[in-house]
Amino acid sequence: MQIKLTGTGGADGVPSFFANSRVSEYARKHKGKNIRTRASAVVDNILRIDFGPDTFAQCCIHDVNPKDWVAILYTHSHADHYAPKELMYFFPPFVSLEEERPAVYGNETIIKGFQGSFDEVEHLRKHLIKSFESFSIQNYHITPIHAHHKLDEDSLNFIIENQRTLLYAVDTGFYEPHTWDFINGKHFDCVVVECTNGFSPTEYWGHLGCEEVIRFVSKLRELNCINNNSLIVTSHHAHDGDATHEELESFFKPHNILVGYDGLTLNF
Repeated sequence: MQIKLTGTGGADGVPSFFANSRVSEYARKHKGKNIRTRASAVVDNILRIDFGPDTFAQCCIHDVNPKDWVAILYTHSHADHYAPKELMYFFPPFVSLEEERPAVYGNETIIKGFQGSFDEVEHLRKHLIKSFESFSIQNYHITPIHAHHKLDEDSLNFIIENQRTLLYAVDTGFYEPHTWDFINGKHFDCVVVECTNGFSPTEYWGHLGCEEVIRFVSKLRELNCINNNSLIVTSHHAHDGDATHEELESFFKPHNILVGYDGLTLNF
C-alpha cells in the first residue's frame, strides 16, 4: 500500500495567510518542508482523503491525477477539509457528463452539504457512511471510526485495509474510550496522526500536540495495534503550534516517528 501526503498543514496552512508568527515567518524565508498546504492524502493513487481548497494546487505540484480517483473520503465538514463547490469542475460545462468521476463518501453533514452547491450536483454519486460501519471500495475494506473532534457531526478517521492496513487519524484529539475499545487488537502497518498543536497545547480537546502524539502512539502500542515495524508519521501541523519542520524532527526522532511534509510518499 502507498500513501502520499498531499497536504500536511492545519486550517490556515503554513505560513498562515496573514500571521506573522515565528513559524510562518520561518516558512516564508526557508520554504521547503516548512510550507504546508491543508491536510489531505491519496492512497494508492485512487482513494482521496479530504478535498479541501488546496486540492488543485496539490495535484499540480505532486503529480496527482484526480481522474485516477475512484472515491473521495471525507473526515468532516471543516472548510480546510471540505470544499464542495470545487467538485463542480468534474461536471459540465467543464467536462462531459459521460466522464468517469469519483464517488464521495461522508457523514450526514457532508452529504447534505452538497445539496445546491453546484448545478450538476444531482449527478454526483454520494454515499452516507457512519462510525464503525465498514464498507468496501474495490479491494479496499474501509472502516470509519469516531474521531474526537467536531462533536455536532460524526467526525471520522479511517482504517483502510488491502493486504496492509492504514490508520488515518487526522483531526482528532485523544480518542474517546469507545473508539479505543473498537481498535483494540487491530494491527496497523502505517499510522498517520495529527499534530496540530505542536509545542503549544491549547484547551481545545479536538487536536493533538507533540506530547499527546507520544501518548496516542503509546496507547496504540499498549493495545497491540502497532509494533516496531509500523510506520508512524505526523500531519496537520499548524503555524501556531510553534514548531518548524526541523524542530519537529528533532523532537520525534528519538520516538521513531516521522514528521510528515507535503509530498511525502510512504510505501508499506
